[in-house]
Amino acid sequence: MPHTLHAGHAAPALSQRRARVLAAALLAVSCGLLLLGASVGSTGFDSVLRMGQDALAQQIVWDIRLPRTLGAWLAGALLGLAGAISQGLFRNPLADPYLLGSASGAALGGALALAFMGVSLTNAGWLARLGLTGAAFVGATGAVLLTLMLARGVQHTLRLLLAGVVVGVVLSAARDLIQVAHPNILEAMQVFTMGSSAFVGWQACLLMAALWLVCALAAWALSRLLDGLLLGEATAASLGLPLTPMRAGLVLALALATGTAVAHTGLIAFVGLAAPHLVRSIARVTHQWQVWLSSLMGGVLLLAADILARWLIAPQELPVGVLTAALGGSYLLWLMHRRGLGGGL
Repeated sequence: MPHTLHAGHAAPALSQRRARVLAAALLAVSCGLLLLGASVGSTGFDSVLRMGQDALAQQIVWDIRLPRTLGAWLAGALLGLAGAISQGLFRNPLADPYLLGSASGAALGGALALAFMGVSLTNAGWLARLGLTGAAFVGATGAVLLTLMLARGVQHTLRLLLAGVVVGVVLSAARDLIQVAHPNILEAMQVFTMGSSAFVGWQACLLMAALWLVCALAAWALSRLLDGLLLGEATAASLGLPLTPMRAGLVLALALATGTAVAHTGLIAFVGLAAPHLVRSIARVTHQWQVWLSSLMGGVLLLAADILARWLIAPQELPVGVLTAALGGSYLLWLMHRRGLGGGL
């Protein structure tokens, strides 16, 4: 019996140690990737070395590479956090941050902004880019609100999920109609739907950092509900948890994190889906750890993909969303093969 008790206490302790080691490793990798991201670009790796002597090199590194590198990490962190919330809230390992229709709403908002402004992302000024980002965020927020209206609140998870799917399909169709009516925006919308960190500046980084911290703290504070939902809604309710207000808080954090990331970097596939999976494959921890670790993992994944997208065919760039889709899809196929098609993820 003593040995059994010792083993029972040792398992959570081992998970806690793995979580701390994983957090430290992800932070270290993030720092390394941030330095590497500042060195990768069309002008070569030596721009960082010439910052002290060359004003142009300093401008390239400080005004272009650093904000887009930090922005890519922050967008990935927001998506990783949203993925952890979504998978816990819907109790489905295949749930991603876009299930509430936020991605389709952001794309519709971007299409409307481009159609009315008559500009493309490739030549838009600061005011136009700010308008596009704001429109994408408003579209994502509006889509989530429409989902909540159709689902009649957050009381029923399945109804919420189905409403999100319907809203996503309808808003995607509306975006396609706008693109047909305004074919001049097709190129700009292609950049948005494939994802890019090229338009992230320091102001966007500050905004994303502030909202990431708010959403992460909210998810951490409400993580008891995510743990309780693993045992079923009836069990979570029996624990005395106020399901409706806590679920509403998590939906708000999910929508805010997803909308912020999509508005600034476009549609990035698989990061929010893969980050929680990778964390769970390394450390089985409660959601108090899961939300932070998934966030760090998402930042690492998207920043690594962004650096690869800039480097593979330099001086040109690959769309980072295409790269994450290819890598994320390959990972999930491998995961399905390893565990068997019927064995779940």
